[in-house]
Amino acid sequence: MAQAKYQYGTSPRKLEPDYRGKKQVPQKKKMQVVKDVPRQHIKVSKEQKRKHFKLTITVAGVFLLLLTISCRNSQIDKKFNQIQEQKKELSTLQKDNEQLKVSIENSLNIYNIEKVAKEELGMQKLTSKQIVYVTLPKKDYVESASEKIVIEQEKNWFQQFLDKLLIFLKF
Repeated sequence: MAQAKYQYGTSPRKLEPDYRGKKQVPQKKKMQVVKDVPRQHIKVSKEQKRKHFKLTITVAGVFLLLLTISCRNSQIDKKFNQIQEQKKELSTLQKDNEQLKVSIENSLNIYNIEKVAKEELGMQKLTSKQIVYVTLPKKDYVESASEKIVIEQEKNWFQQFLDKLLIFLKF
């Protein structure tokens, strides 16, 4: 009897066992218990020793490589933090510098200079009695160069040798 693909209702369908092609399951082999052999009597082949040594060296190398990378990254972080602190300090110094420039420009008007001169330095404006006129002769004080200045360029050793050779050949 063929069962329908869909079953209407709330009760689940019952599965009928299939007896046709049932295979026999082979029985599991029993495991034998091996006695603990002392470590002294176990022989390790040279190939196993080499593999173990290579593995140890590889693990140590990877560990050292990762340690080196970690140390280098920490140094980079320290330098980066120093750079950031110096940039902050630079920006504050630049702001202070700009404020000082503005205050200097504000204080450089003629009224402020005159006020400081009168109050702090005790200066007064000139009167007509304090003015002294000086007459200068009309003689020209600038002297012209009477000697001709010759600037010789330095010659390299080959040019010096050729000059000496030419002087020697002329005699």
